[in-house]
Amino acid sequence: MAADQSFQTDAEEAVSTPVTPATIGAPRTYAIDGMHCAACVGLVERAISALDGVEASVNLLAGNATVAATRAVPDTEIIAAVRKAGYDAVPLEAPADLADKSEERRKRAEAALESARRRMVLGWGLTVPAMVLMLSHMLGAPMWPSDLGFHALLTLFAVAILAGPGLETLRGAWRSARGGMPNMDVLISMGGSVSTLTGVWATASVAGLASPVMNFAGAGAMIVVIHLTGRLLEARARGRASAAIQDLLALEPPTARVERGGAEVEIPTHQMVAGDVFLVRPGEKIPVDGRVLSGASAVDESLATGESLPVTKSAGDSVLGATVNHSGALRVEATAVGADTFLAEVVRMVERAQASKVPVQAFADKVTAVFVPGVLVASGAAFVGWMLWPGPLAAAAEFAFSWVPWETAAGLGPVSRALYAAVAVVVVACPCALGLATPTALMVGTGLGAGQGILIRDGAAIQELARVDTVALDKTGTLTEGRPVVVGATDGVLRLAASLEQYSEHPLGTAIVEAARDRGMELWAADQVGAVPGMGIEGRVRGHSVVVGNKRLLEERGVSPPPDPVSDHEGATISYVAVDGRVRGTVLLADPVREGSRTALDSLGRLGIRLQMLTGDGPGAARRVAEELGIDDSHFGLLPAEKARRLSKLREEGSVVAFVGDGINDAPALQEANVGIAVGTGAGVAVEAAGITLAKGDIRGVVRALKLSKATFGKIRQNLFWAYAYNVAAVPLAFLGLLHPVVAETAMAVSSLTVVANANRLRRLRL
Repeated sequence: MAADQSFQTDAEEAVSTPVTPATIGAPRTYAIDGMHCAACVGLVERAISALDGVEASVNLLAGNATVAATRAVPDTEIIAAVRKAGYDAVPLEAPADLADKSEERRKRAEAALESARRRMVLGWGLTVPAMVLMLSHMLGAPMWPSDLGFHALLTLFAVAILAGPGLETLRGAWRSARGGMPNMDVLISMGGSVSTLTGVWATASVAGLASPVMNFAGAGAMIVVIHLTGRLLEARARGRASAAIQDLLALEPPTARVERGGAEVEIPTHQMVAGDVFLVRPGEKIPVDGRVLSGASAVDESLATGESLPVTKSAGDSVLGATVNHSGALRVEATAVGADTFLAEVVRMVERAQASKVPVQAFADKVTAVFVPGVLVASGAAFVGWMLWPGPLAAAAEFAFSWVPWETAAGLGPVSRALYAAVAVVVVACPCALGLATPTALMVGTGLGAGQGILIRDGAAIQELARVDTVALDKTGTLTEGRPVVVGATDGVLRLAASLEQYSEHPLGTAIVEAARDRGMELWAADQVGAVPGMGIEGRVRGHSVVVGNKRLLEERGVSPPPDPVSDHEGATISYVAVDGRVRGTVLLADPVREGSRTALDSLGRLGIRLQMLTGDGPGAARRVAEELGIDDSHFGLLPAEKARRLSKLREEGSVVAFVGDGINDAPALQEANVGIAVGTGAGVAVEAAGITLAKGDIRGVVRALKLSKATFGKIRQNLFWAYAYNVAAVPLAFLGLLHPVVAETAMAVSSLTVVANANRLRRLRL
């Protein structure tokens, strides 16, 4: 087929062309051709990882392998290892931009889908005539055109299917068996080939050259074509499962309008460099991450945050690439381009999560590693058993399942019955469902999370978060805004303080000025302004000496500080305002609680989650926030290492702990927790240390992440249960001769599709 020939040509060119060895420690990605099930994944992983200093992670749904090495490994060595296992590999170069990457993925998916479609159509074109012959005879018509011709035609149709659309399956079976790593292709090939050989045998028996045997050639043809149909439907389902990341890749606009040499020019987005100044008109996408230089607009950041309401942006504000500019024109300086943009990082995180494995998958991998050899042994045992003890096996089958509606082995001769059972065992066993059970659910779940601003770094975080019973939270920047605001001041005092603080860059001074402007105040000019480090600021306003600062500054200026004011804001910072040596009033500043924090914590409480607050702040501020949010268990004055030790103690006591934080000082705690959840507006170190990142600085995302993890892991457990249950029920039925090989193959295909469809039901989840 064209797609297979193209892949083969690419693989041959990759092997024959000198390739620079892979950079040590830098993961490389290879497209893998021929994988269909968990057994395939295991074979490719073991084949690559068997190389010295090489580790591989294979993604069945994406059809690729991510390879990391501790030594320089040329592509030819990786490709040779993959080919030994019965597959082909082509190194994938990093595309120039996300649009190229999206197009590359789309072309690969379309080529694979078209190849599967052609195989299926050709297979059914050859199978339908064979089915007509079989059905007409089953309905009482004589064998057409004669007994010999009937058996010969069925056999010829089966041979044509194996040699045509089924040839790639035979090749894959031969390569994997030759490499000592039999895969799913081996089972299908054996079922189809043995069935076809019975047609040759039956034809010879009619010609008087052999003893009688039942002709399974028609069943062999259907085994292969149903298998090809299942492959096509799986390819379509996998495409739907990976739609989220395809959508992400397609978000980057292809071009940008950049200021170059005093003129506005349109260039491809991937040619932009940091420091470029670009223009964005209303209705256009912002090409890369940047900082607004001028203009004001509302920007739809739902890509990053999942928040549907546009966010107002003006000079000094940051913007993200691929978000949509709504109402006004913006002039922006590029701060991150190419692989450094937020969108590129989202894509990388989603890809890593989809390629990762949840811990529960380890058991499934162990099962699939011995699955195909085990099925071959069971098939051989069925054949030998029916040949040696046909009476007891037939009695057991007829006693237990006399109600089976389809044709069984009852009434056949010893050899036919043995072949009937052996072929059915081979084709009914299904490692495909086991292989699809976890990655399909993981792919849909991580894609759904990315669309809601929940970025999942690896699959293990999904499983662990579903088990969490305790959530510990940092205070500053997580539960609170992480910046001071004025919570108490009279207008006159605030105007005096702001008139002086407008010349300061201190965060407290900035908060005072913002509060005054929010109240619509016109500030007075000041002169002789001087900052007093660690204490405050002083100067002259409208001819008067003004001091704004703490008690120590007042004392040094000879001003008697009054008692601390009574305030509803325990732990607030007090800034005194003195005029001409007398205190005129105070400005109270505090770090306000984030919008939605109380709602999020109440929701966690209703889910039975135990809550703790861990902060390095003082007791007053900690008590104020804890009381406002209804947190009964809070701990203050903690150093980063002390936060981590407290989490370690909780884990030793049997709790499964998630920690939510945003700062550099939270990194040790994020690593120590079972699941680290970083608020995306925080420090990069915190984000790197976390298993889950909330792109929006809103801890309501913790509740959404918890719901997503429980739903995703629930689908994984359901899929694994039904995949195992199917095999546990189907193999004994086939062993007893109660499953016609065609029924067995149909059941195998349906089981795989059921697993994929169940995973896709996650899309209905409302977070």
